[in-house]
Amino acid sequence: MLHLRQRVLSHLLFAAPSPSASPLLSLHRLLSAAAAPRISPNPSFAVDDYLVETCGLTRAQALKASAKLSHLKSPANPDAVLVFLAGLGLSGADVAAVVARDPQILCAGVETTLSPIVDGLTGLGLSNAETACLVSIAPDSLRRRSVVSKVEYYLPLFGSIDNLLRLLKHGHFFLGSNLEKVVKPNVKLVAECGLGACDIAKLFICVPRMLSAKPGRVLEMVACAEGIGVPRGSGMFRQALHAVSCFSEDKIAAKVDYLKRTLRWSDTEVGIAVSKAPLLLRRSNDMLQRVSEFLISEVGLEPTYIAHRPTILSRSLEGRLRPRYYVMRFLKENGLLKRNQSYCTIVKWTEKEFLENFVCPHKEAAPYLAEDYAAACKGEVPARFR
Repeated sequence: MLHLRQRVLSHLLFAAPSPSASPLLSLHRLLSAAAAPRISPNPSFAVDDYLVETCGLTRAQALKASAKLSHLKSPANPDAVLVFLAGLGLSGADVAAVVARDPQILCAGVETTLSPIVDGLTGLGLSNAETACLVSIAPDSLRRRSVVSKVEYYLPLFGSIDNLLRLLKHGHFFLGSNLEKVVKPNVKLVAECGLGACDIAKLFICVPRMLSAKPGRVLEMVACAEGIGVPRGSGMFRQALHAVSCFSEDKIAAKVDYLKRTLRWSDTEVGIAVSKAPLLLRRSNDMLQRVSEFLISEVGLEPTYIAHRPTILSRSLEGRLRPRYYVMRFLKENGLLKRNQSYCTIVKWTEKEFLENFVCPHKEAAPYLAEDYAAACKGEVPARFR
């Protein structure tokens, strides 16, 4: 009988869903037909076999997971959990992934734990599909009643369930953080730095670890952001916090020194540049070296000029800076540039704006310009651009 139950469950979890019946109803019906759940210990029940044959885990996954389920003596509760997960709309592969990541979910009470939590999430406006997505990303959340209050807090913070789920895919560690002692003090701290709701959401979406960092560490980040010349209340303070969030003071000092040497900047110039474009601190040394060499040696820009327009250093060398310079130089050399646009202005334009102003108007005078520009964007140097 046990093997029959396992075959029924396995079939329903891994077979293609029927359009005429929900997985939950089908599973309940077939389980009832197979046998009533047995709560008493079953001497023939083997956890590792159950994980493979019913849940769909590999033998290696089952061996690892079974260590956390050694106390299980009956398939009754695991069966009920699988029914519940199927009812949420999780596929067999999804269920297998959930169980592999959080084997203890098979021990959770459906009526006492799982169902009340899902009801709470539904009350917040989450659909079954969104709840299923949450479970797939953070399986252990379905065993923690606090997840409902946390999702309730995070929804307005991030603006939507889609934003929250997108963020959780990059790491759901902050779901385990204490709201009152850690998360809310961190949010309050950055708000006191002058960040509005939109900037706070953007900051934590970019740096979710700040949510779960010790408040003392966030204070250090604030001090570092001020230390690079960006005052609280400045429109660049969010970017400054983003820039320093992963670095120690020593690494920040080393990066500033590298910028000075590479761009030939004075202390004043590097201060101006970093305060205007804090995210320069996150650019790799190799990229900064290549971009600065191109701008200074080939384009002919002065270091002081770059310091006052530092965002140019964050542009793609291969995808934007070099191809657009080639086009501008070609047009100048052939007398086709009617007005003297600055190079820094040109590289700020969207691709559509650049094509409309610098490529399309010259289809007759330079019929190969569009083709050469496209080649340059792929890293080539067409003969007409040499």
